[in-house]
Amino acid sequence: MAAADFGAGFDEEVDLLVIGAGAGGMTAALSGAIAGLKVLLCEKTDLVGGTTATSGGTTWAPGTELSRRAGVPDSAEDAAEFLRHVVGNRGGEDLRAAFLASSAEAIADLERNSEVRFVAATAHPDYLDGPGSAHGGRALAPVEFDGRLLGEDFRRVRPPRDVFMGLGGMMVGRAELGALLNPLASLANLKTTLRMVLRHFRDRIGHARGTRILMGNALVGRLFYSLRQKNVPIWFDSPLADFIRVEGEVVGAAIRTPQGLRRVRARRGVVLATGGLAWSKALRDKLFPAQIAPFSQAPATNSGDGVALATERLGAALDDGGDSAGLWMPCSTLKKPDGSFSIWPHILLDRAKPGLIAVGPDGRRFVNESDSYHDFCTGMIGAGLKEAWLIVDDAFVRRYGLGLVLPGGRGLNRLLRAGYLTRGATLEALAQAVGVDPRGLAESVAANNRFAAEGLDRDFGRGTSAMNRFNGDPEVKGNPCLGPISATGPFYALKVVPVDLASSGGLRIDPNGAVLDAAGQVIPGLYACGNDASSIFRGTYPGPGTTIGPAMVFGWRIARHAATA
Repeated sequence: MAAADFGAGFDEEVDLLVIGAGAGGMTAALSGAIAGLKVLLCEKTDLVGGTTATSGGTTWAPGTELSRRAGVPDSAEDAAEFLRHVVGNRGGEDLRAAFLASSAEAIADLERNSEVRFVAATAHPDYLDGPGSAHGGRALAPVEFDGRLLGEDFRRVRPPRDVFMGLGGMMVGRAELGALLNPLASLANLKTTLRMVLRHFRDRIGHARGTRILMGNALVGRLFYSLRQKNVPIWFDSPLADFIRVEGEVVGAAIRTPQGLRRVRARRGVVLATGGLAWSKALRDKLFPAQIAPFSQAPATNSGDGVALATERLGAALDDGGDSAGLWMPCSTLKKPDGSFSIWPHILLDRAKPGLIAVGPDGRRFVNESDSYHDFCTGMIGAGLKEAWLIVDDAFVRRYGLGLVLPGGRGLNRLLRAGYLTRGATLEALAQAVGVDPRGLAESVAANNRFAAEGLDRDFGRGTSAMNRFNGDPEVKGNPCLGPISATGPFYALKVVPVDLASSGGLRIDPNGAVLDAAGQVIPGLYACGNDASSIFRGTYPGPGTTIGPAMVFGWRIARHAATA
């Protein structure tokens, strides 16, 4: 069936049709409504939020008024200098210029006209050092949200991963974790714990999980609540079936709804925000390196629909994302009794801490363990590794935890029995148990201990960047990312694999978010944002929130362009 076969008969007519209810799609829909457009948002599943709902929700938006309010003023000019340093001559300058020109205005517009709220982090460094890099102010954190405001619609907010919730559905912020793990250590800890737990127990009387939502869940909740306030209709369980094209212009789309196929006319355009490559085997095989694990951190329903249909039906250009077709994160996995897997992304709670090294099968280090999750995985890919092992001693596990093992060693024995991690009385025994070269591992541990004593990682420069040091242990003097591994056991190894958290490859767009064809010409009536659009950073990962930031800013730019077209 060709895209034009639906003809001109329509069941619904709107100005802007948005496909996909993640951060990018909801921002496009909300911004369209703010601009006075009649908007329809269609979501493939029965939940809003997509990958954003299970993320930290940090949004990289340079130069906002929020940074000045927080006392860490940032500027688009500094960010531009930083991106010239990071991205270099990889292309995409026009898209980055558009993003930087609109970041502050987009965030301000959303805060003025909706319930979307952020606070600029006073300390949340960019992932790389260089001219124009920021230590704070550029990364925005969503303000927590009371899910009770949504009423029955709260059940529509995609929950976080179960590994990030306690007591069967209570969200916990990074700053609150210490209090919950040590409630009797101080009166303040006890008060924090009681406040959170009592609220959670009250919530569970009428809700499936806690209604105090944080991070990406809070951002999704605020966007969803704002859409409801603007009376933007949302069709759930309604995936994109095909485009409707007349004389070369996309004039609408066919949506497969629970009531049957419905043809929607979109006078100002169709916006694709369906989640990127994610679980599409065909697109992954085409663009992802062989080392990437065969699963994604995106919801399993993100199957590349928008990207595949646009390229196959409309001749849209598929961009490989530059240096990397995806953005990666090292993850450990635990097979649960029902056969499903818990996936733990190793973001910052363990990798950056002193006394941990990562090795390949030869027992050798291959990367600065404290670098960003993406750069850690590009180190794996560059070394040809499909898997690596995090190596620590018993003192490390007791102090910091390791993956699903919480600080204090909570859950250690259970997870050892489940095969999640491996313990060895000696380094040699540990190496043999996990299939790592014993001699290589022993030499790597000895080198780490020399570097720790000196305070300088002579192989990979661990602890030399602002981001490294920020995520290290502030109580360790000198280099907060370097510490010795004990000469006596027990020792532990935890296998990690590189997993995609977002797409970098995707549909090629222009600065207005309009999708381009293979000849570089605009496909009239079609836009893309979020992971459906190729990354403006060309496969690099400049800082925290550099997926959500462009998704929201380009969603806003698309709505503005459609409103004035």
